[in-house]
Amino acid sequence: MTRRLSVAERHAAAERDLLLADIAAQSSWDQFLVEQAVLAFGRRGPFSCNDIRSILPELGHGFLGAAINALRSGGVIEHTGQSVPSTSPATHGHRLAVWQLSARGLAVAAQRTARAQGRTA
Repeated sequence: MTRRLSVAERHAAAERDLLLADIAAQSSWDQFLVEQAVLAFGRRGPFSCNDIRSILPELGHGFLGAAINALRSGGVIEHTGQSVPSTSPATHGHRLAVWQLSARGLAVAAQRTARAQGRTA
């Protein structure tokens, strides 16, 4: 038997679902920018959202985190096991994961670099 949700829990769930729908509705251009930033920083070594946030234009609330999660789920990046404090005042110093490109992510980055230089990888 499932537990019945309180009114407050139902409202919180509805608000969460609206936020997730809003994040998912972000433009593909924003997603492309985040992916390019992840690949650029990932080629240099480990990175956190602090690094990426510093170069991106203002994105919708939560979109960077959602994009990072999608890249993790897609096997493009992987967690290093490290974390750093957030530099965003809105997060009050919460810990952020440190990421690196996976083998798949390195292959994607190499293909995009080769394509940009006009040759095949």
